Amino acid sequence: MYIWGMHILDLCIIILYVVVILWLGKRVASRTHDTEEFFLAGRKLGKFYQFFLNFGCSTNADQAVAVSREIYRQGIGGMWIQFLVLFLTPFYWFTTLLFRRVRLTTIGDYYTERFRSPFLGGSYAVFILLLSILGGGVGYMVAAKTMMAMTPKTMEVCSVEERTSIEQFREFKQLKSEMAEGLSLEKQARYEELNEKSKLGELKSFASYTSPIWFYLIYALIVGIYTMLGGFRAAAITDSIQGILIIVFSLILIPIGLTKVGGFSGLHATVPDYMFELFGSATMSEYAWYTILAMVLANLVSIVAIAAGMQTAGSAKNEMTARFGMIVGMFTKRILMIFWALAGLLAIGIYAGQIHDPDLIWGVMSKDLLVPGAIGLMLVGILAANMSSLDASSVSYAALFIRNLYKPFFPDRSEKHYLFVGRIAIGVTLLGGIGVALMVDNLLELFKYIISVPAIFGASIWLGFLWRRLSKLAVIIQVAICIIIYTVIPNVFQGLDSVTNNPTFTAETSIQRVVISTDALEEDVSAGRAESIGQPIEKQHIIEPVGIYFDRVARADPADPNSMKIGMGRFHAELWVLSWFGFDFSNFAKSQLVATRFFFDALFPFVLLFLISFVTKPVYKPQLDRFFAKMHTPVQETPELEEKALAYAYANPEMYDKEKIIPGSSWEILKPGKMDYIGFFGSWGLVGVVIFLLWVMVNIK
Repeated sequence: MYIWGMHILDLCIIILYVVVILWLGKRVASRTHDTEEFFLAGRKLGKFYQFFLNFGCSTNADQAVAVSREIYRQGIGGMWIQFLVLFLTPFYWFTTLLFRRVRLTTIGDYYTERFRSPFLGGSYAVFILLLSILGGGVGYMVAAKTMMAMTPKTMEVCSVEERTSIEQFREFKQLKSEMAEGLSLEKQARYEELNEKSKLGELKSFASYTSPIWFYLIYALIVGIYTMLGGFRAAAITDSIQGILIIVFSLILIPIGLTKVGGFSGLHATVPDYMFELFGSATMSEYAWYTILAMVLANLVSIVAIAAGMQTAGSAKNEMTARFGMIVGMFTKRILMIFWALAGLLAIGIYAGQIHDPDLIWGVMSKDLLVPGAIGLMLVGILAANMSSLDASSVSYAALFIRNLYKPFFPDRSEKHYLFVGRIAIGVTLLGGIGVALMVDNLLELFKYIISVPAIFGASIWLGFLWRRLSKLAVIIQVAICIIIYTVIPNVFQGLDSVTNNPTFTAETSIQRVVISTDALEEDVSAGRAESIGQPIEKQHIIEPVGIYFDRVARADPADPNSMKIGMGRFHAELWVLSWFGFDFSNFAKSQLVATRFFFDALFPFVLLFLISFVTKPVYKPQLDRFFAKMHTPVQETPELEEKALAYAYANPEMYDKEKIIPGSSWEILKPGKMDYIGFFGSWGLVGVVIFLLWVMVNIK
């Protein structure tokens, strides 16, 4: 029996999961009486909950979908859109320690205390709350698109418009497959018309029963109820269950998909060998090695600005528990990402261009490969993966709102009052994500946006922990300039006709025709281009122009080859700023354009902070002494020992000067201890193990 395209067994599994999660939230609510318990779980979480909390917070279904969709488009090199975080993992060994030792609740508190600036603390809170709406939109979008792919309509029940869109999509894909052999003038004109329609999002490979808006509302209601009831402890407990479901959803497609393509040998027979290159080339992939390096740098700057980081570490009962939970949780996710990558390769082998929207890959594979019951488990796993991130992050956003925006204006209210307002704030942030999900249709656009934007505040967090000379005014000016370049201009310009229709801004890169050496596939043998699978042959590929300043450039009228071009998607203000200094991007590959943007995002804030700090007044020394004395004092086992250790450090702030790498300097970097070396270099060893496992996976034949 099916209801709206879904088997009744799958619906029963989803309902059972929702009931259990809500019951857990209600149970935890009885133990939540104050804001420290609600926002930090009383700073009492042990290694078990810390592991699942970090694993759940860092592992979203949208990440799995982003990996598989980019591999579907780009080959294995596309996985770096998410796998670049592998190279960040060793640095969490230090950021987790810093977040636990400063003994604060939110990163907004960090700005208030480090710079004696409630204005900066409040500014960060506003910025992150707005950014949280984008992050929430990603989770909603992924879950909804997966549900849509699992509840497709048959052609018989589709409307005339839906059938036309599907038929034109199939025609477009057929013409695109014939391009390398050459198209007639009539077919070329038809291809260009359909290509423009594709850019405008008018072509679909299927229609669905699922209505995104109703799905978003129900989904937000479920997450909101159990999170508002139990706060951070509810997030930690439910994440332990959801962590297991995340593992299930990450693995369940692999054996069935391999069977369908004929194992690893069949996979290599159906997927071009250049798509197995871990570091894509500048011509065939958007992710060359330098692109990956640029994205790693931008993400490294951004990771400390993620709102949940302070609370996740702060909820641990001690430093080692926080470090253990973070590193083990993160590396568990890295291992699962190898399976997400394999799922993307399987999608190429099975579908190869048959799906209009790469974001739908995971849902289409699930619907096609799994049986009733297993489909329900997959959906529950996806819901769990997104909920495990939404719950903890929404509590973090509520803490930011209460401590850095609400409490400064309404002090001395009761704990019950602040808990009530915090719960309302959770609901507001969850609802805000729905608006983003309805307005943005492309997961990759949001991912690339979220990677770089937190660097606006991330640069000053890094420097604020490490460099005394960083001034409050430098942070204010740097944040203001970067907000204009990274967020205001990109969003305002994409809505101005004078920009989107301006030939300067709708410029595209030059078309490229490249010949590559590759191993023959089954289709090459069938077409007579090779005598056997695996035979070395040469193929011509056409790399179509891409927009320089906009994500996409398309004709206003797809049927008129002379119609005006319009820019769509994000406006890349970073490239526009660089063009003022004579940079010409017309001959850049897409990988070079992306790399240039991310290098700018990562480095520009530091340039501003250093230059402005040297000519502005530093923070008052006694205030800095107190902040760094606390930051360098290890967390103690009991509240009594904590109070004693901090009192001594405050009275003797110079006691840590001799332990600094550069004594007497403004750099507050202490000499690493034994555990620092073990954790940091041990993590790099695990990075090598993960890369080796990835290499083994792509080379199995």
